[in-house]
Amino acid sequence: MLRLILGLSLFLVGVFLFWFLRAAVYFDPDREVSIEENVYYPVVYVVDGDTFKARVDGKVITVRLLGVNTPETVDPRRNVECYGPEASQAVKGLISGQKVLMKLNPQRERRDKYGRYLAYVYLENGLFLNEYVLQEGLAREYTYGRPYTFQAEFRAIEAEAQAGQKGLWGSCKESK
Repeated sequence: MLRLILGLSLFLVGVFLFWFLRAAVYFDPDREVSIEENVYYPVVYVVDGDTFKARVDGKVITVRLLGVNTPETVDPRRNVECYGPEASQAVKGLISGQKVLMKLNPQRERRDKYGRYLAYVYLENGLFLNEYVLQEGLAREYTYGRPYTFQAEFRAIEAEAQAGQKGLWGSCKESK
């Protein structure tokens, strides 16, 4: 009888360890996900004007728009920057509850130093979000490290928005 109880106990411990380790791998925030370029993924939360969370393969990941930087609103180490709330609200209005297509840049790293996936983002209606936030003056062109695919285009779009005093370019004296 003792042998049976010991065997059953070892079996149950083994089952528990199997499921525990499997769950640890599944919920690992550093685990890579496969982002398919022709699949639209649901947006589950908008952090600010250039960062959001999406569900990919059953996992919620953080995505950063590649090549743009909106004024800060959520970094606890910094004050809310001019035009940050407007940029965040505009992006929330566009993508909250929507599905988006995410394209990673093959010449760049997949993730930044904070673990966010770096992506070009397209809405189901075809709107290229990275480009849109620049056109509307909701963001500045941003290059961190190596160049990216749309760098020249994004710089030109930013210059047009700046010349037209759109968004932050017309509202924030430090941007002029």
